[in-house]
Amino acid sequence: MAAEHLPGLYLEVQSRPNEKLKKDSLNASGVALLRCNSETHEGIATESATLFATARGVENLRKKVEQFEKEDMPAREKDGEIIPGRPRNADLVQSLAAITEAGLRALWRGPQERFPEADGVIAWELWLEPGEADAFIAKAADYQVEIGGDRLVFPEDVVVIARAPRNNIALAVRRLGSVRALAEPVVTADFFDAMDVQEQAAWVAELGERTTFAGLPDGGYVTLLDTGVSRAHPLIAPVLAAEDRHAADPAWGLDDVKGHGTQLAGLALYGDLTNVLQTMQPVTVAHRLESVKLLPDAGVNPHHLLGAVTRRAIDAVELTPRRRTFTMAATTDEDSPHDGAPTSWSSEVDQLAAGVSGAQPNRRLVLVSAGNTDNFAFGAGPYLDVCDHGDNELESPSQAWNAVCVGAYTEKTMVPPGEGLVIVAPPGDLSPSSRTASWSSTWPLKPDVVLEGGNWAVGHAPPPMRHGWLSLLTTHHGYPQRSFSFTYDTSAATAIAAGQVTELWSDYPQLWPETIRGLYVASARWTPQMRSHLPANPSKGDYARLFRRYGYGVPDLARARRSAANALSLVVQDVITPYGLSEKTGGDVHKEMRLFTLPWPVEALRKLGNTPITLRVALSSFIAPNPSEASRGSRYRYASHNLRFKLNRAGENAGQFLARISKAAEPAGPQIEEDDLWDYGSDRRDVGSLHIDQLTCRASDLARRNLLAVHPVAGWWKSKALLQGGLPEVRFALIVEIDTQGIEAELYAEVEAKVAALTPAQAVVI
Repeated sequence: MAAEHLPGLYLEVQSRPNEKLKKDSLNASGVALLRCNSETHEGIATESATLFATARGVENLRKKVEQFEKEDMPAREKDGEIIPGRPRNADLVQSLAAITEAGLRALWRGPQERFPEADGVIAWELWLEPGEADAFIAKAADYQVEIGGDRLVFPEDVVVIARAPRNNIALAVRRLGSVRALAEPVVTADFFDAMDVQEQAAWVAELGERTTFAGLPDGGYVTLLDTGVSRAHPLIAPVLAAEDRHAADPAWGLDDVKGHGTQLAGLALYGDLTNVLQTMQPVTVAHRLESVKLLPDAGVNPHHLLGAVTRRAIDAVELTPRRRTFTMAATTDEDSPHDGAPTSWSSEVDQLAAGVSGAQPNRRLVLVSAGNTDNFAFGAGPYLDVCDHGDNELESPSQAWNAVCVGAYTEKTMVPPGEGLVIVAPPGDLSPSSRTASWSSTWPLKPDVVLEGGNWAVGHAPPPMRHGWLSLLTTHHGYPQRSFSFTYDTSAATAIAAGQVTELWSDYPQLWPETIRGLYVASARWTPQMRSHLPANPSKGDYARLFRRYGYGVPDLARARRSAANALSLVVQDVITPYGLSEKTGGDVHKEMRLFTLPWPVEALRKLGNTPITLRVALSSFIAPNPSEASRGSRYRYASHNLRFKLNRAGENAGQFLARISKAAEPAGPQIEEDDLWDYGSDRRDVGSLHIDQLTCRASDLARRNLLAVHPVAGWWKSKALLQGGLPEVRFALIVEIDTQGIEAELYAEVEAKVAALTPAQAVVI
């Protein structure tokens, strides 16, 4: 019965009239009982069951039928009378009318009249076997089945949303197995928001009972610079102390009148509540909150004071020393167009991150939203054309070099049936609300990352609109009158990013803000939908469009944690003196570079020969800005310093390598590549204060490319007059990761031993 190469068969079992199926016999020996259904028609009751049977299970069923035909149970005595034995497995087999291979309908757990009949792409709710869910999701794309990023985890099921035609779903289910049930995806943010007050409060209480608030007063904090945060909400109160609410202006109240800050608070703690409320799994909130009112309850901050208000907000909260993720989902369009050049507000954000502004000399981790699109700008054409237009550029201060700029993408595609609505963005692509960079060189790559920001829908005519089904769910500032609120756009994406970043930093509290920024952004990858905008064989220039929309893509917190802990990743925190004075001429010169001998598993890599290996490198430091008019057009005059990384060529020794770098140290020097294997190249990599690139080469070649240098190029600190007062030092973080395409076990031990023997980085005078 079982087809070759299939994981098993889905079977539908029908009972005889007025017979009950023997369910315990249908859920053993390689057979899993997925669902049962009973019907009564004209007084006749029947039962049906859907099974998944492995090859062994199919064979066991066949044997049970054969035993029924050929074998009897032993006779037994009852009340002195010998009762002949019944056929073996009689209760099971006599209850069966038919066993057939099941179609999709047999897995449908909703009303049969709601089973999708349309032939186009529609949404399905897939209930997967937990141990097989990752494998199914990884292979679904082979059958043109798109799996959304959200998932619900229950004790015996993992639930995901898929989009595909019915025939594609049927083929994937048959060939991959793992699907326990199909359903219509109906639970959205709108489902919870539409509840009455008592129902919402009950859901809040249930979530509170299974939530552990593990954040300690001296641990990591998400510090929201926004409209304030309400402490009345039971999901917020345990992690927001009364003394941890502040205001940039002492005359302002601390309560959240507008509601925006409380919305961000819920997302920073729990993510999208639509998902969290549906699962019964325990929830751990591992960090705490601080609130600083940055925006007044009435009116707006004067444009020329935006930088000063931000500084005052940070000064107000830093009276208590803590590890903070400063999160600001407030931007302005009054500086537009800026085309990526610094503004007074973005420059102050850079100063605050670098620790050269503010009452405390702290380097700070700052997240800023990209700003939101005006939906009335959209017409009937492709929505990405509007998003890419120069008038839709990122709003200030999101172009700040040292901040993590967060844009939005979306996996939300469900709209209510029968209303004639069509989603604007396909799953895995840019959220229509997200602004993009209007520049492709000179200034930093922005946004850095994108996270879920919801989708829009359009009816019979533009403009597209936000919709509850396509929104995220979060906490409402008006509790107990309301418990839940819709939220969306780049503000929502920034709050989710803040929660993830703070989790990562809490796992590795010894790391610097520069390092956490590098780890988090370097973990991001483009979705398959994003990559679909590339040609088949992309050149370096083809990536510019993706960077302007998505930055480095969607962060993966698990990958960031793995990079921080895995021996196949090298994480270095070091200090360099980039500029000095020449002993011969007294003029300013580049002083140091750092040279690292990478702990490659040379022998193991050589054995892999032509196997492709991917190397990903991230270099992160915080620059001190100089936004003078003369500096606005030059990255070398705006930044205090500029650092670059270089990797030696295969067969290039240290002397040859250092000589090559020295020739390229000046902006006017030759802008050379190590070779053409880097994916993004210097035009994309050598901008801003965070540099990320990757290359894929043969394992045997990587074994010979084990020298990596961090070196300076020009910055405004490279001035004879300034250097005569002292030689400034620069902190930097370097993250080097090998992607071994699933063969880590063979390399890990050798790398681990070499890392343990590493000596401090070598300083090389240039």
